[in-house]
Amino acid sequence: MKKVKIAEREVFPIGLGTWSMGDDKEKYTQELNAVRSGLEAGIQVIDTAEMYGDGNSESLVGDAIKPFEREKLYLVSKVLPNNASKKQLPISLDSSLKRLKTDYLDLYLLHWQGRIPIEETIEAMEKAKIQGKIKAWGVSNFDVTNMTKLLKQPNGHHCVTNQVRYNLGDRGIDFDLVPMMKEHNMPLMAYAPVARGDGLGSNLTKQKVLLDISQKYNANVFQILLAWCIRNGQTIAIPQSSNTKHVINNVESANIQLTEEDLVKIDSVYPEPRVSEPLALW
Repeated sequence: MKKVKIAEREVFPIGLGTWSMGDDKEKYTQELNAVRSGLEAGIQVIDTAEMYGDGNSESLVGDAIKPFEREKLYLVSKVLPNNASKKQLPISLDSSLKRLKTDYLDLYLLHWQGRIPIEETIEAMEKAKIQGKIKAWGVSNFDVTNMTKLLKQPNGHHCVTNQVRYNLGDRGIDFDLVPMMKEHNMPLMAYAPVARGDGLGSNLTKQKVLLDISQKYNANVFQILLAWCIRNGQTIAIPQSSNTKHVINNVESANIQLTEEDLVKIDSVYPEPRVSEPLALW
């Protein structure tokens, strides 16, 4: 599996989301081991946010990465919209760095668009980049309208990614947002790529075509969903899991190269969107 280029880095296409991790002290060791097992298996991208457990997720990640070479990792965190001002963003960033026990982030994202003007957030991001506290910045949960406005701003073209919900059951962005990002050479970062364990209502694990394809590759449906998600070589999928076995399975999905015949069969059941659809959230 080829790596995905984001900004000036090439990274493994399967990352690790950490939403809800770090909140339960009784699960701390299990979650710590899950993160470390993923890193040992080849994961580079770890995604977290100041919002996740009010920093608990960042603290867990900071502990988990201690034994690893920082330069080989790709750490991503997100700032809340209310903290995305020129005054508050540097404070939030410093707090995230402290919890993560690192001097810099590889990528800092605006979690979603709030009341603070995007031009002010961009200015704050650019300053943090000049200071060396972040290597690159991007956004999350931006639809085509948001992205269009962003790209018109001074330095808006410095945005390196948009992290959105994307899976086989939520592929509305294939109509307009994905082509737009491709035009601007901007890889997609996909959260909930396996539909939160198929908990979003699409019944993916019961679909015959996916079961047949998973049998063909001696895999499970979740691995096929991830292989589909990263099929174009321009997507980084960040499934969340606190289970070491599941994390390893996720990593191994990058070895599955779906054929054109596979993709046609999948499209026959989950067709590409033909009209613009609202962005799937959370």
